Amino acid sequence: MKLTFLGGVGTVTGSKYLVEAKGQRLLVDCGLFQGYKQLRLRNWAPPPFDPRRIDAVLLTHAHIDHSGYFPLLAKQGFGGALWCTEATRDLAAILLPDAGHLQEEEAAYLNRHGKSKHKPALPLYSEDDAREALARIRGVGFGETLHLGDGVTARFAPAGHILGAASVLVEAGGSSVLFSGDLGRADDLVMLPAARGLAADTVVVESTYGDRLHDVGYPLERIGEVIRRTCDRGGVVVIPAFAVGRAQTLLYAIYRLRKANAIPDVPVFLNSPMAVDVTELYHRYRPQHRLSVEECAGTCKAAQIVRSPVESKALNLRRGPMVIISASGMATGGRVLHHLRAFAPDPKNTILLAGFQAGGTRGASIAAGAPQVKIHGEHVPIRAEVAQLDNLSAHADQQGLLDWLRGLGSPPKRVFVTHGEPGASDTLRRLIAERFGWQCTVPDYKEAFELGGGSA
Repeated sequence: MKLTFLGGVGTVTGSKYLVEAKGQRLLVDCGLFQGYKQLRLRNWAPPPFDPRRIDAVLLTHAHIDHSGYFPLLAKQGFGGALWCTEATRDLAAILLPDAGHLQEEEAAYLNRHGKSKHKPALPLYSEDDAREALARIRGVGFGETLHLGDGVTARFAPAGHILGAASVLVEAGGSSVLFSGDLGRADDLVMLPAARGLAADTVVVESTYGDRLHDVGYPLERIGEVIRRTCDRGGVVVIPAFAVGRAQTLLYAIYRLRKANAIPDVPVFLNSPMAVDVTELYHRYRPQHRLSVEECAGTCKAAQIVRSPVESKALNLRRGPMVIISASGMATGGRVLHHLRAFAPDPKNTILLAGFQAGGTRGASIAAGAPQVKIHGEHVPIRAEVAQLDNLSAHADQQGLLDWLRGLGSPPKRVFVTHGEPGASDTLRRLIAERFGWQCTVPDYKEAFELGGGSA
């Protein structure tokens, strides 16, 4: 079995792992690179493999940094099936066309205003491309054995994090490799914890928070404080939030805060039609999360829905106090950019960052205290208060990652640490080696390994 790292190394984006075993070529995850320009350019470069020779794709979950390259892969000639859990299939049917639509929308905006160096600016893929790719997605149940040919099998186990998120175990010819996917928190407000007791010869583990612990404060109290403080000065709270996972957690938090009369009765807007569709899936997949029927209903009704571009633009003309939740979570695109342009320059407003901000993204720049960020070719001053909620993250922190590894059914022969910034990955590598005595490696981009042997 051969494993090649084609993304999700040295960064938390672009997750892609090529597994070659018994004549089968499998791609585990198929994500878009985000953040720094040199990473984003990889999305446009020819892939470091022939898409026509990939037999199947195994997807850990639906977030775009894991799934967003798939429409392009299909456009490039991939003719097989993408396998994932049923909830991930349903989420991908919402996210991928939306990703194509946003790319078309951004390209059209840049062309209309002459803001691009490219004449014309083009989307990486279109909404129609994404809808065509959906026909290749197949859903399987947690624990179901998927036979991929010539004795190669795969199984999906719950990973927490978001609906449908899975760890993926691939077995072939007596060898096995377990991909953690993005691991959720044991104490997540909404999602159930990841499965324990999994075992494999080789383990590939994420390290998003490999060098830090989450804040111990109660996230509902922190959200309430930010909303109250901003509303007292008549301001607007703008919350960039991923439409899958983070938006639902925020809506649930607002539902709880309102029920406890812990925040003022101000308008809350969810400016992400996709997030509305996603939230409705929480009713369908109730066994995968902690929310009751009543809490699901309350979460779905916690905000006023903004569907059309006209309604979205009208929000920017409203006065506070109010709360706006809008994608994307790291301010890399989407409608939240227009809200940041409108509200970031005013010190009475607040930008609330509700999760990890990858290096090179606008969210990371804002979190680091940048005095301005570039949006649609213009420099927008950041005078609003900036608040960050690390303890609302949907990722396991350093201790959670170590606990998941400690809970494996048997010690692996080798561990690869991926999906983290360099410092986070190396810190986790060192801790794994020290605490467990396991052989542990942080791979490089395009580095390949013969599992059971050395670097290929």
